[in-house]
Amino acid sequence: MSIQLQNAIKFYFCNMYIYNVTCNVASEVHDEWILWMKTVHIPEVMASNCFMAYKILKLIHIEDEGSTYAIQYTYQNEIDILKYQSEFAPHLQKKTQEKFGTSVLAFRTYMEVVSD
Repeated sequence: MSIQLQNAIKFYFCNMYIYNVTCNVASEVHDEWILWMKTVHIPEVMASNCFMAYKILKLIHIEDEGSTYAIQYTYQNEIDILKYQSEFAPHLQKKTQEKFGTSVLAFRTYMEVVSD
């Protein structure tokens, strides 16, 4: 069996996890925030090599002010998320806080993918 096939099988059968960052974004910074996320922040997060993929989702029909987004980063094991949390997250979260202050409020959750 080729190494590529072995890796594909290993990838398919391993557990997958989601690091979910939910952000409520004030209307006055919305456009700047979404552009910054796509061009600066998410590329920096992905450059950590702790995640395999990401998605940006917008919540609909929310009663909150502003817009609410969920940014979901896929990772493969606990080592990856622990590395991200210790080596990258503090700096990147601080950078976001300094740029947007209380105009962007975020909370983080960790999920296991049960079914695709």
